[in-house]
Amino acid sequence: MNPTVEAAPVDAGAVAFPLSVPEDAAVATTGLTKAFSGKTVVDHIDLRVPRGAVYGFLGPNGSGKTTTIRMLLGLARPTSGTVRLLGRSYPDAVESLHRVGALVEGPAFHNHLSGRANLARIDAADARSDPRTSRARIDSALDRVGLLPAAGNRFRIYSLGMKQRLAIAATLLMPRDLLVLDEPTNGLDPQGTREVRQLVGSLCDDGVTVLVSSHLLSEIEQMCSHVGVMSAGRLVAQGPLDEIGASRRRTVTVRTPDGADAAAVLRRLDLVDVTSSNDRATGIPDAQRPEDIVAELVRAGVRVQGFSEDHERLEDIFVGLTGEGFDVRG
Repeated sequence: MNPTVEAAPVDAGAVAFPLSVPEDAAVATTGLTKAFSGKTVVDHIDLRVPRGAVYGFLGPNGSGKTTTIRMLLGLARPTSGTVRLLGRSYPDAVESLHRVGALVEGPAFHNHLSGRANLARIDAADARSDPRTSRARIDSALDRVGLLPAAGNRFRIYSLGMKQRLAIAATLLMPRDLLVLDEPTNGLDPQGTREVRQLVGSLCDDGVTVLVSSHLLSEIEQMCSHVGVMSAGRLVAQGPLDEIGASRRRTVTVRTPDGADAAAVLRRLDLVDVTSSNDRATGIPDAQRPEDIVAELVRAGVRVQGFSEDHERLEDIFVGLTGEGFDVRG
């Protein structure tokens, strides 16, 4: 029986985002915990990755993301808790691993070999691969990541972006239902980052579930449909990215020479944290619509020179959850 899908537990005072996913989640953990020498590095997390999603596994470096991924892939044994992968729990989940492609802790290839030769070595090591179709599958994987024209070039002359794409090509030599990518854009220039982002999007369009671990908030925002936020080993929030975005606090700003009068109107409309100065007034609305606020200001005789509504940045939400900074480079 599949586990009940529910929102992730959060620390006291944290913002909880609901998660609505099908019961046959591609990845589901319950109470997943890992401790080393008495130190807990992953602390009772309930991860839910919906099938067909691009799930951003977000958190500052050292928050427990890679250790969690290693447990998902059977590379590390949990101290406690369970892992369900593509509908199977361990140890039966081992039989599902051939449907999972993974890039963990960076690509490892032979510098003196070509891109195609490197993939051929990886394919030959897979007991499930058919040597009769190896060339066709390798070329298909290279074409998928845009490296077919450079297939004969030695790995040592590949750019960082090309190296990351070759690593992803290695995960695509066999049919996959789930890809797990640990920091796939780490160290890439903007062009390489865009290439990887576009590739992840195309894989999702083909129905592949992708779990992307990253500390780059801007990449998660552009790439993912769902997100989970880790902090100090705990999963402090998870859910659809658009629901998290919808929860962002709004602030309205009225530009006017009647700042005090505008502030009085905002308070009367039940906006909170209202402030004013000589040329503006600001406040935080709840359900009040911008057009209704402006209409009420005009009816009160406030000379409105400008009106704007700004949403709290996702960076602010995540930093509020973790108490730590994120790398927000583009």
